[in-house]
Amino acid sequence: MTATVSVVRTTPKHANAVGVPVGTSGAVPRSLGLSRAALAAHGFEGKLGQVLVVPAASGPTHIAIGIGDAGALNPQALRNAAASLVRAAGKHAVVATTLADIEGVDAVKAGQAVTEGGLLAAYRYAGIKREPNRNALTELVLVAGEKRAKGVASGVERGTVTSSAAYLARDLANTPPAYMNARNIADRAVQLAAETGITCEVFNKDQLEAMGCGGMLGVNRGSTEPPRMVRLTYTPKNPTGHLALVGKGVMFDSGGLSLKPSDGMLGMKMDMSGAAAVLATMGTLKALKCKAKVTGYLMCTDNMPSGSALKLGDVLTFRNGKTSEIQNTDAEGRLVLADGLSLAVEDKADAIVDIATLTGACMVALGMKVAGVMGNNQAFVDKVRAASATTDEPIWQLPLEKSYRKLLDSNVADMRNIGGSWGGAITAGLFLNEFVADVPWAHLDIAGPMSVDADEGWLSRGATGFGTRLLIELATTFKK
Repeated sequence: MTATVSVVRTTPKHANAVGVPVGTSGAVPRSLGLSRAALAAHGFEGKLGQVLVVPAASGPTHIAIGIGDAGALNPQALRNAAASLVRAAGKHAVVATTLADIEGVDAVKAGQAVTEGGLLAAYRYAGIKREPNRNALTELVLVAGEKRAKGVASGVERGTVTSSAAYLARDLANTPPAYMNARNIADRAVQLAAETGITCEVFNKDQLEAMGCGGMLGVNRGSTEPPRMVRLTYTPKNPTGHLALVGKGVMFDSGGLSLKPSDGMLGMKMDMSGAAAVLATMGTLKALKCKAKVTGYLMCTDNMPSGSALKLGDVLTFRNGKTSEIQNTDAEGRLVLADGLSLAVEDKADAIVDIATLTGACMVALGMKVAGVMGNNQAFVDKVRAASATTDEPIWQLPLEKSYRKLLDSNVADMRNIGGSWGGAITAGLFLNEFVADVPWAHLDIAGPMSVDADEGWLSRGATGFGTRLLIELATTFKK
C-alpha cells in the first residue's frame, strides 16, 4: 500500500485536492466558493456519494462531496463518501478532507471509515506489466479540530491496518495462477507470520496423507502442483476465546474432469479468495491487539483434469473419518474445507467460520454483491452478521434446512458431494455441517462478491478482498 494517511488541524498547503462535505440541507461551506443555488445549477444536490469538481485558477482543486442528511450520517456513509472523493480526485496525489470531522459520528469510527473508503478506492493491482499500474493517491489527509483529532487518529491507525489487509487479499487473488500456486501462498504465509509475530505451520502432500486429509489429496490428484495446508496461530495472553477461520484455497479451478466451459474459468484464479481473506486477517491481529486466540487454516491446491484426476464415482475419506462419493469434481471446495473444519474441531475451537467462493447457486440466489451465510448456531451467526453490518461487507442468511440432508444420501459412502439441481448453496452448507460436530459454526459463501468488473464505491476492479475486514471485526470482538 503506497498511500499514507495523516491527521492535521488545518488543510495543508501541499494538498492537490480538497474534499468539502455538503449535505442536502444546511449551510454550504464558504471554502467551496459556490452557493447552494450554484451547486443545484450544476446538478449537485448533496445526495450521498454525489461529487462536483470545482477547478481553481490557483491552489488546490475543490470537490463537493454529498453526505446526504447530515443528521443520519453513519460510518458506512462516510466510507462511501470518502471513496467517491478519491475517485473524483482522479490523478491528484494528495487529497485532504474534513469528512472525519463531522459531528454526529464517533470520531474513532469516522477516522476508520474515511481511511478505509479512501484507501480501498485508490487500490490498483500492479499487474505483470512493463509499466505497473500505480495508485494515483499518495497521501490522504484528514483535517480534524482539536476536539476530535485524537479519536480520528485512532481510527486512522485501525483503518490503515484493515485496508492494508484488504490490499493483500486483493493482490493475492488478482495474481495470475502461474505466479500464485499453493507453494507460493504458503511461502507468503511464512513471510507474513515472521513479519507479524504469529506462528505458521506448513503441511506438504506427504504430511497431509499421513494426517488422513483425503479431501485435499483427492482434489489435488489431477494437478502437477503439490498441495499445501497452512495453519496460522495467534495466541494473546489470557485469550477471551478461540476462534478458527478456515479458508478455501483452490488456486485455480478448472472443474477437474467435470470441466468448466472456457468462460467459466476466466475468474478461477480467484477461487482462493477465502484463503486470501484468512491469511490477510491473521496478519492484522497482533497490531490490533486482538484478545482472542485465532487459528487460520489455508486449504490450498489446484483442481485440474489429467489422467490421475479424481473420477466421478470415487470415494474420499476425510480427516474425521467420514466418506463422500464424488458425483461432480467441480464441487471441490467443500472437499478441501471438510479437512480444515475437522482439524479446527480437533484443535478445540470455541467457534468456526469458513469462507469460500463455493457455489454458483449462491450467486443465483443473492447476486454479485451479497454473500450467503448459514450456520448451526444462531447466536454465532448473529455475531458474523453484526461484523458484516459494521464493515459494510453485506451478507444474507440462508437456512440450513435439515430436511434437504437426504439429497446428499449415497449408496456407497456416508454422503455424496452434491445434492441435485436445486438449493445448491444450502446442500453445500449441509455437507460442511457434517464436519463441525457441535462447535458453533458459520459458513460464508462469497462466490458473488469475490470480484467486480468495474470500480464502484470503495470496490476496485478485480478481486475485492471481500470478507477480510468482516473477519477482522469478528476476531477482534470475539468472546467465547
